[in-house]
Amino acid sequence: MAKAKRMSNRASKPSGSRRRFLGGAVAAGGAAALAALPGCDLSGEKAGTAKNTQKGGGLPPVTLRLQAGFSANDPFFDRAREYIGIVSDLTGGNLKIAMSAAGAVVGAFDQADAVHKGILDGSLAVPAFWYGKNTALSLFGTGPAFGQDANTLLAWYEFGGGKALYDELYREILKLDVVGFLFGPMVCQPLGWFRREVKSAKEFQGLKYRTVGLSIDVFKNMGASVVAMPGGEVVPAIERGVIDAAEFNNAASDLAMGFPDVSKTCMVQSYHQPGECFEILFNRKSWDGLPELYRNVLRIATKAANTEMQWKTLDVYSQKYEEMRDKRGVKFIETPVEILQAQLDAWDKVIAEKSAENPFFAKVLESQKTFMKRVVGYRMKFEVDPDLAYRHFFGKT
Repeated sequence: MAKAKRMSNRASKPSGSRRRFLGGAVAAGGAAALAALPGCDLSGEKAGTAKNTQKGGGLPPVTLRLQAGFSANDPFFDRAREYIGIVSDLTGGNLKIAMSAAGAVVGAFDQADAVHKGILDGSLAVPAFWYGKNTALSLFGTGPAFGQDANTLLAWYEFGGGKALYDELYREILKLDVVGFLFGPMVCQPLGWFRREVKSAKEFQGLKYRTVGLSIDVFKNMGASVVAMPGGEVVPAIERGVIDAAEFNNAASDLAMGFPDVSKTCMVQSYHQPGECFEILFNRKSWDGLPELYRNVLRIATKAANTEMQWKTLDVYSQKYEEMRDKRGVKFIETPVEILQAQLDAWDKVIAEKSAENPFFAKVLESQKTFMKRVVGYRMKFEVDPDLAYRHFFGKT
């Protein structure tokens, strides 16, 4: 097993009465359960190596080494730190996650393999990064648009059979020695940043466009020349003219990465990635070496971070959108319906192709379609379109 680098950049611990209360409650409740457990420390030279540090009861100190799939200046890094803060607070500070930015130990697209091999204790990124291993991975966040958002996808994952399929994919098909969870819903992603506005579907012919996951196949079917690259390489590629356009994720991340410095045209609304979410992976040996209480905390913290992320991103993204619109001269152009329809037509082809090639892809897809038909149909029937109310009180957007 390769020797992993020690990470020095620890997540800062958010303060607050709510978290102090939660941390104290868990510490008090867990002390008795852990009284007979030896302490363990996973911050040694090799990932997943445990050693006793205590005699007797109390919460054992543990440090897990995790790499994020994005740079330290990306707001997603802050969202990951919030998860880490919740984990620390719920264990009274005894379970720590030392997180490094993408590329610190391995390349962002290599993190799943690094976790499997024990080079890292964990990874926080998105399943589409390992899309080359199996096309079904992209269905867990960057799959076809059935009218769902990321919350609806996570509802399928939690209650519609998605978690069992996700575990089967990693354990039985990919045979990766990992334990994973999905969390952290992302908003519908823009069509992307363009060197010039695209007004029709035919203008995608030959367009050099960056994306990841199944979106690669969608835009290829629309005639684009698609390039897959990590987020940190995208803005320089647009600046140098290596690519003509790129999608990344959201107003805050796009601003932090410098997209407004190389393009003033952002096209919004798209069916290529309507509802992505985070994925956190742990090395199975590291996971199994943890006390049960810690495993429960790591699992439950994804749900707490889920809510925190939804609320905070609505606030932050809307602010960054207005900043780019009003102060940076960015034009936010709604994607023409013709292009949206072309995306859906492309999805038809991609679904048929991938289902024929990959039986597990077809299995996951059928589960999603069954769930989305019921749940999205329910939401469409019961939820009122916000457009009328917004225009009544605030006018046009």
